[in-house]
Amino acid sequence: MYYLVVDLEMTGPKPGYHDIIEIGAVLLNDDWGKMSTFGSLIYPQDVDTFTSSAEAIHGISLDDLEDAPLLGEVLEDFEMWIRKSLRRDEFSNLSDVMVCGQGILHDLNFLQYAYEEENKQWPFSKKVLDLISITYFGFKILSNNGVTVPKTHGLSAVAGYFGLARSENEHDAVEDAILTAACFQKFNELFSKFKLG
Repeated sequence: MYYLVVDLEMTGPKPGYHDIIEIGAVLLNDDWGKMSTFGSLIYPQDVDTFTSSAEAIHGISLDDLEDAPLLGEVLEDFEMWIRKSLRRDEFSNLSDVMVCGQGILHDLNFLQYAYEEENKQWPFSKKVLDLISITYFGFKILSNNGVTVPKTHGLSAVAGYFGLARSENEHDAVEDAILTAACFQKFNELFSKFKLG
C-alpha cells in the first residue's frame, strides 16, 4: 500500500458549490517513507464563490490565482506525478494508493466531487486514513500510560507534540501536506514500539 497525504485549500466550505484552489500532496511508501511532493494552485471554476472568509484562512487571493491552471489540468498533472513516482504508465491501476490527511473526509469530498465534475474515474483506494482518528486513539493510549499529550487534535498541536512545526504559511496546502505526512511518520514510529501484554 502507498499513502497519498493530501491537503486542499478551497474558495469556501461546500463541495459542489465552492472550488478547490490549491492542492498539496506527499506520496509515501508502505513504510511511510517520503517518495515525492506535489503542489499546484488552481484557478476557480466560479470566481463568484470566492469568499473573503476563506481568503482570510488560506491567504490566497484571486490575484494570486491569475495564472494558475484549471482544475482538469491539475488533476491530470496530479495523477501523472503519482504514476511517475510509482514508475507506472498512464493505464496502471492506482487502487493500492490510500488517500490520507488531517480531517481528510472534508478534503476527500471536494476531491471526489472534482473528479466527477471533470468526468474522471476515481483512481485511488476506497480506504482512507485520517490523522485526527489516529491522534485521538494514539493520545488516549499515551495519556493512559502517564504521558502528557495536547488537549486538542489540530495539526499544530499534533505536530508540536512531535517537535514539528510549519516553516511557512499557516494554511499553505503543500506545507500542511508535508507536516501531516511527518505526523503520520511519527505515529508509525511510535506505534511500532508498542507491545500488548
